[in-house]
Amino acid sequence: MERNILLTIEYDGTGFSGWQRQPGVRTVQGELEKALSYVCGKPVQINGTSRTDAGVHALSQRASFRGEFGIPTDRIPLAVNNYLAGSLGSGYACGDVRIIRAEEMPADFHARFDSKGKTYRYILRHGSAASAFSRNYCYHLKAALAAEPMRKAAAFIEGTHDFACFQAAGGTVRETTVRTIYDLQIKEPVAGEMHIEVTGDGFLYNMVRIIVGTLVEVGQGKKSAEDIPAILQSADRQRAGHTAPPQGLYLVEIYYDEKPMKERNDDHG
Repeated sequence: MERNILLTIEYDGTGFSGWQRQPGVRTVQGELEKALSYVCGKPVQINGTSRTDAGVHALSQRASFRGEFGIPTDRIPLAVNNYLAGSLGSGYACGDVRIIRAEEMPADFHARFDSKGKTYRYILRHGSAASAFSRNYCYHLKAALAAEPMRKAAAFIEGTHDFACFQAAGGTVRETTVRTIYDLQIKEPVAGEMHIEVTGDGFLYNMVRIIVGTLVEVGQGKKSAEDIPAILQSADRQRAGHTAPPQGLYLVEIYYDEKPMKERNDDHG
Protein backbone atom coordinates (compact mmCIF):
# COMPACT_ATOMS: atom_id res chain seq x y z
CA MET A 1 0.00 0.00 0.00
CA GLU A 2 1.27 3.45 -0.88
CA ARG A 3 2.19 5.63 2.05
CA ASN A 4 2.42 9.44 2.16
CA ILE A 5 5.24 10.42 4.51
CA LEU A 6 5.88 13.84 6.06
CA LEU A 7 9.46 14.49 7.18
CA THR A 8 10.62 17.10 9.68
CA ILE A 9 14.21 18.04 8.87
CA GLU A 10 16.99 20.15 10.34
CA TYR A 11 20.14 21.22 8.53
CA ASP A 12 23.19 23.42 8.65
CA GLY A 13 23.00 25.24 5.33
CA THR A 14 26.70 26.17 5.20
CA GLY A 15 27.77 23.34 2.92
CA PHE A 16 24.75 23.38 0.60
CA SER A 17 23.85 25.34 -2.52
CA GLY A 18 20.37 25.78 -1.08
CA TRP A 19 17.43 23.42 -0.68
CA GLN A 20 16.34 22.82 -4.26
CA ARG A 21 17.79 19.96 -6.31
CA GLN A 22 20.32 21.24 -8.89
CA PRO A 23 22.64 19.33 -11.22
CA GLY A 24 26.31 19.27 -10.29
CA VAL A 25 26.03 20.91 -6.85
CA ARG A 26 25.28 19.69 -3.35
CA THR A 27 21.75 20.58 -2.16
CA VAL A 28 19.65 19.52 0.81
CA GLN A 29 16.90 18.07 -1.37
CA GLY A 30 19.45 16.21 -3.50
CA GLU A 31 21.20 14.65 -0.52
CA LEU A 32 17.94 13.60 1.12
CA GLU A 33 16.57 12.07 -2.08
CA LYS A 34 19.78 10.09 -2.56
CA ALA A 35 19.60 8.77 1.02
CA LEU A 36 15.86 8.03 0.90
CA SER A 37 16.20 6.21 -2.42
CA TYR A 38 18.90 4.00 -0.88
CA VAL A 39 16.92 3.30 2.28
CA CYS A 40 13.59 2.72 0.50
CA GLY A 41 15.12 0.65 -2.29
CA LYS A 42 13.56 2.71 -5.10
CA PRO A 43 13.79 6.27 -6.49
CA VAL A 44 12.29 8.87 -4.15
CA GLN A 45 11.51 12.51 -4.87
CA ILE A 46 10.48 14.83 -2.05
CA ASN A 47 8.42 18.02 -2.02
CA GLY A 48 9.83 20.61 0.37
CA THR A 49 7.81 23.39 1.95
CA SER A 50 10.46 26.10 1.73
CA ARG A 51 13.15 26.51 -0.92
CA THR A 52 15.81 27.99 1.33
CA ASP A 53 18.83 29.67 -0.28
CA ALA A 54 22.48 28.67 -0.05
CA GLY A 55 23.77 29.22 3.49
CA VAL A 56 20.32 29.37 5.12
CA HIS A 57 19.67 26.94 7.98
CA ALA A 58 16.57 25.06 9.12
CA LEU A 59 15.42 23.90 12.54
CA SER A 60 12.19 22.42 11.21
CA GLN A 61 11.93 22.18 7.44
CA ARG A 62 9.13 19.92 6.16
CA ALA A 63 9.00 17.69 3.08
CA SER A 64 6.69 14.92 1.92
CA PHE A 65 7.01 11.95 -0.41
CA ARG A 66 4.88 8.94 -1.30
CA GLY A 67 5.47 5.35 -2.35
CA GLU A 68 5.37 1.68 -1.46
CA PHE A 69 8.40 0.50 0.50
CA GLY A 70 9.20 -2.03 3.19
CA ILE A 71 10.91 0.04 5.86
CA PRO A 72 8.58 1.06 8.74
CA THR A 73 7.89 4.77 8.87
CA ASP A 74 9.41 5.22 12.33
CA ARG A 75 12.68 3.63 11.15
CA ILE A 76 13.21 6.05 8.27
CA PRO A 77 14.94 8.80 10.33
CA LEU A 78 17.58 6.51 11.85
CA ALA A 79 18.35 4.74 8.56
CA VAL A 80 18.56 7.96 6.54
CA ASN A 81 20.56 9.82 9.19
CA ASN A 82 23.13 7.02 9.37
CA TYR A 83 23.45 7.06 5.59
CA LEU A 84 23.82 10.86 5.50
CA ALA A 85 26.46 10.75 8.22
CA GLY A 86 28.42 8.14 6.28
CA SER A 87 27.73 5.45 8.87
CA LEU A 88 25.57 2.62 7.55
CA GLY A 89 25.72 0.68 10.81
CA SER A 90 23.89 1.39 14.05
CA GLY A 91 24.56 4.41 16.22
CA TYR A 92 23.78 8.09 16.40
CA ALA A 93 26.23 9.62 13.95
CA CYS A 94 25.02 12.95 12.60
CA GLY A 95 25.77 14.82 9.39
CA ASP A 96 24.90 18.40 8.42
CA VAL A 97 21.33 17.38 7.54
CA ARG A 98 19.15 15.19 9.75
CA ILE A 99 15.58 13.90 9.70
CA ILE A 100 14.01 14.62 13.08
CA ARG A 101 10.73 12.82 12.53
CA ALA A 102 8.76 10.84 9.92
CA GLU A 103 5.00 10.45 10.09
CA GLU A 104 2.27 9.08 7.84
CA MET A 105 -0.22 11.56 6.45
CA PRO A 106 -3.51 11.32 4.51
CA ALA A 107 -3.17 10.46 0.82
CA ASP A 108 -4.05 13.97 -0.35
CA PHE A 109 -1.56 15.78 1.91
CA HIS A 110 1.24 17.86 0.30
CA ALA A 111 3.99 19.45 2.42
CA ARG A 112 4.16 22.64 0.38
CA PHE A 113 0.62 23.24 -0.80
CA ASP A 114 -0.99 22.48 2.57
CA SER A 115 1.28 24.85 4.46
CA LYS A 116 -0.53 27.77 6.14
CA GLY A 117 2.57 29.76 7.06
CA LYS A 118 6.09 29.82 8.47
CA THR A 119 8.26 31.34 11.17
CA TYR A 120 11.82 32.46 10.46
CA ARG A 121 14.46 33.65 12.91
CA TYR A 122 17.36 35.91 12.00
CA ILE A 123 20.36 36.15 14.34
CA LEU A 124 22.51 39.29 14.57
CA ARG A 125 25.55 39.82 16.79
CA HIS A 126 27.62 42.88 17.52
CA GLY A 127 30.53 44.02 19.62
CA SER A 128 33.71 42.00 19.77
CA ALA A 129 35.46 40.70 16.65
CA ALA A 130 33.56 38.09 14.67
CA SER A 131 34.41 34.51 15.61
CA ALA A 132 35.71 31.97 13.12
CA PHE A 133 33.24 29.53 14.70
CA SER A 134 30.12 31.70 14.38
CA ARG A 135 30.67 33.44 11.05
CA ASN A 136 28.39 30.98 9.23
CA TYR A 137 25.54 31.28 11.74
CA CYS A 138 24.88 35.00 12.24
CA TYR A 139 25.19 38.47 10.74
CA HIS A 140 27.97 40.22 12.64
CA LEU A 141 27.77 44.00 12.98
CA LYS A 142 30.42 46.24 14.49
CA ALA A 143 28.08 48.37 16.61
CA ALA A 144 24.92 47.73 18.61
CA LEU A 145 21.54 48.47 17.01
CA ALA A 146 18.85 50.68 18.53
CA ALA A 147 16.14 48.13 19.32
CA GLU A 148 13.21 50.45 20.08
CA PRO A 149 13.13 52.19 16.67
CA MET A 150 13.38 48.72 15.11
CA ARG A 151 10.36 47.55 17.11
CA LYS A 152 8.42 50.60 15.98
CA ALA A 153 9.34 49.87 12.36
CA ALA A 154 8.36 46.22 12.81
CA ALA A 155 4.89 47.27 13.92
CA PHE A 156 4.40 49.02 10.55
CA ILE A 157 5.42 45.86 8.70
CA GLU A 158 3.00 43.59 10.57
CA GLY A 159 -0.36 43.06 8.90
CA THR A 160 -1.53 42.48 5.33
CA HIS A 161 0.34 44.53 2.73
CA ASP A 162 1.71 44.44 -0.78
CA PHE A 163 5.31 43.47 0.00
CA ALA A 164 6.73 44.06 -3.49
CA CYS A 165 9.35 46.41 -2.01
CA PHE A 166 10.73 43.47 0.00
CA GLN A 167 11.06 41.12 -2.98
CA ALA A 168 14.37 40.50 -4.74
CA ALA A 169 14.61 39.96 -8.48
CA GLY A 170 15.21 36.44 -9.76
CA GLY A 171 12.62 34.44 -7.85
CA THR A 172 9.57 32.62 -9.15
CA VAL A 173 6.97 35.05 -10.48
CA ARG A 174 4.02 35.18 -8.07
CA GLU A 175 0.38 35.88 -8.88
CA THR A 176 0.34 38.45 -6.08
CA THR A 177 2.88 40.10 -3.80
CA VAL A 178 0.29 40.61 -1.03
CA ARG A 179 1.18 38.68 2.13
CA THR A 180 0.18 38.76 5.81
CA ILE A 181 2.80 39.10 8.54
CA TYR A 182 1.17 37.92 11.75
CA ASP A 183 4.08 38.62 14.06
CA LEU A 184 7.43 40.42 13.82
CA GLN A 185 9.43 40.58 17.02
CA ILE A 186 12.81 42.04 17.97
CA LYS A 187 14.35 40.06 20.82
CA GLU A 188 17.60 40.50 22.75
CA PRO A 189 18.13 37.13 24.47
CA VAL A 190 21.71 37.82 25.60
CA ALA A 191 24.09 40.78 25.58
CA GLY A 192 25.49 41.41 22.12
CA GLU A 193 22.86 39.33 20.31
CA MET A 194 19.57 40.20 18.67
CA HIS A 195 16.95 37.90 17.14
CA ILE A 196 14.38 39.03 14.60
CA GLU A 197 11.48 36.56 14.38
CA VAL A 198 8.85 36.84 11.68
CA THR A 199 5.74 34.72 11.16
CA GLY A 200 3.61 35.01 8.05
CA ASP A 201 1.32 33.17 5.66
CA GLY A 202 4.00 33.19 2.98
CA PHE A 203 7.15 34.99 1.88
CA LEU A 204 8.45 36.38 -1.39
CA TYR A 205 11.96 35.74 -2.69
CA ASN A 206 14.50 37.06 -0.12
CA MET A 207 11.62 38.83 1.69
CA VAL A 208 12.79 37.99 5.21
CA ARG A 209 16.39 38.99 4.50
CA ILE A 210 15.29 42.33 3.00
CA ILE A 211 13.00 43.00 5.98
CA VAL A 212 15.98 42.31 8.26
CA GLY A 213 18.26 44.56 6.20
CA THR A 214 15.69 47.34 6.40
CA LEU A 215 15.29 46.94 10.17
CA VAL A 216 19.08 46.94 10.59
CA GLU A 217 19.25 50.27 8.77
CA VAL A 218 16.56 51.62 11.10
CA GLY A 219 18.60 50.38 14.07
CA GLN A 220 21.67 52.12 12.65
CA GLY A 221 19.81 55.40 12.16
CA LYS A 222 20.09 55.27 8.36
CA LYS A 223 16.31 55.02 8.08
CA SER A 224 13.54 55.96 10.48
CA ALA A 225 10.61 53.80 11.56
CA GLU A 226 8.29 56.40 10.06
CA ASP A 227 9.78 55.68 6.60
CA ILE A 228 8.28 52.19 6.53
CA PRO A 229 4.69 53.01 5.42
CA ALA A 230 5.98 55.01 2.45
CA ILE A 231 8.44 52.24 1.54
CA LEU A 232 5.61 49.69 1.54
CA GLN A 233 3.34 51.92 -0.52
CA SER A 234 6.08 52.57 -3.08
CA ALA A 235 6.40 48.85 -4.03
CA ASP A 236 9.96 49.84 -4.96
CA ARG A 237 12.77 47.46 -3.98
CA GLN A 238 15.26 50.33 -4.12
CA ARG A 239 13.45 52.15 -1.29
CA ALA A 240 13.89 49.27 1.17
CA GLY A 241 17.11 48.30 2.92
CA HIS A 242 19.90 45.95 1.91
CA THR A 243 19.50 42.18 1.73
CA ALA A 244 20.92 40.69 4.93
CA PRO A 245 23.35 37.80 4.32
CA PRO A 246 21.96 34.25 4.31
CA GLN A 247 23.96 32.75 7.16
CA GLY A 248 21.94 34.48 9.89
CA LEU A 249 18.61 33.05 8.70
CA TYR A 250 16.89 29.99 10.19
CA LEU A 251 13.61 28.36 9.15
CA VAL A 252 12.07 27.70 12.58
CA GLU A 253 8.60 26.29 12.01
CA ILE A 254 6.08 25.32 9.33
CA TYR A 255 2.38 25.55 10.16
CA TYR A 256 -0.35 23.27 8.82
CA ASP A 257 -2.91 24.73 11.20
CA GLU A 258 -3.59 28.48 11.20
CA LYS A 259 -4.51 28.58 14.89
CA PRO A 260 -1.02 28.29 16.48
CA MET A 261 0.39 30.67 13.87
CA LYS A 262 -2.20 33.33 14.65
CA GLU A 263 -1.82 32.72 18.37
CA ARG A 264 1.78 33.97 18.12
CA ASN A 265 0.35 37.33 17.09
CA ASP A 266 -2.32 37.25 19.80
CA ASP A 267 0.30 36.48 22.47
CA HIS A 268 2.54 39.28 21.22
CA GLY A 269 -0.32 41.76 21.04
